[in-house]
Parts: sequence; C-alpha cells; structure tokens
Amino acid sequence: MRNLIIVLAVLVLSCKNETKQTEKIEHEEHVKTSDKEEAPKKKVLSPHTSAMEMIGDAHIHMDYSSPGVRGRIIFGGLVGYDTVWQAGAHNATWLETNEDLVINGEVLPKGKYGLFTIPSKEDWTIMINKNWDQHGKDEYDEIDDVLRFKVTPIISEDIKEHLEYKVNKISETDGTISLAWEKVTISFPFSINQ
Repeated sequence: MRNLIIVLAVLVLSCKNETKQTEKIEHEEHVKTSDKEEAPKKKVLSPHTSAMEMIGDAHIHMDYSSPGVRGRIIFGGLVGYDTVWQAGAHNATWLETNEDLVINGEVLPKGKYGLFTIPSKEDWTIMINKNWDQHGKDEYDEIDDVLRFKVTPIISEDIKEHLEYKVNKISETDGTISLAWEKVTISFPFSINQ
C-alpha cells in the first residue's frame, strides 16, 4: 500500500511539473508572437512615390522610387557622371501623359515613357524612352529614345535629402517637370500640343 501511495505521489508531482512546463512554454511562445506583431516595420530606404498635375486637359504623372542622400556623395559618386541613370531607385522612373506634349520643340505623343538621364558637371542629357517598364537601366537602349535633349543643372548649398520630382503648372497650356536631389535641381518646360 505504501508503494502505491509513493507511485501516486510521484505521478501527481510529475503531472504538476508537466503542466507548469507546458504553461511556461505557452507563455514564452505568446511573448515571442506578441513581440513579432509589435516590432516596428523596417524603414523603406527608397520609398515608392509619385508626382502629378492637371494642366488644361492633360494629366501628367511621374512615378519613381525616392532614395535618400544618407551622407553620401550622390552625383559624381553613387550616380556616376557621364553614365546613364534611371533617374530614381529600383525600377526606371516613368512619365505618363494623356495628351501630346511639346518638349524642347519636339512632340511627345501621349503615352507612358521611361525617364533617363546622363548627369555631368556641366549639362545633363534627358532621355524620354519607349521602354518604361524595366529594372533600373538594365534594358535601356538609346534606339528607343523618343526625345533626347540637354538641360543645365542648378547647384545649391542646401541638401535635398530625398529625390523629389515635381510637375509644376505655369498656365492652362504650360508647365515644368523638375528633379531635385542632393545639391542638384534640373528642370525642363513643356507645353500641351494644340
């Protein structure tokens, strides 16, 4: 009888220990799950964004990823001089218009286009290209340029931390598209083709 009591006592103690162990494990799992749910999301370094404007009946839309300076030398450093740049991060920056535009004296038919640049210390080359849907400049081909022209950058002492495009309305028929990043701003005018 005494042996039976000892065996029962061992079983009861064993069950209590297992219950405590199980409760402890379940608590730890709950804490881990809660920590994961409450953990802050990692900041996107080059957030996807856009700029758009209505000018007369024309809807002008720019779509791009906006990298930050983050203490780096951008032009002549991260973005080399005299090489093609997709004018943003990740996928190529694109421009879409629902009306024909006149840029640098040439007609840009309504549609969607990739925007590429070749930065330099003096003048930048702007290329508006048929191939808008590509990663970076991987598939860029000069043959697909619809327009190609030069602009002179404006250099500032102030730092623009994140790349920013603006579509600016000047009148019901005229506007400008600008890009600003680090200490550089470039801009070019356009008109609605009438």
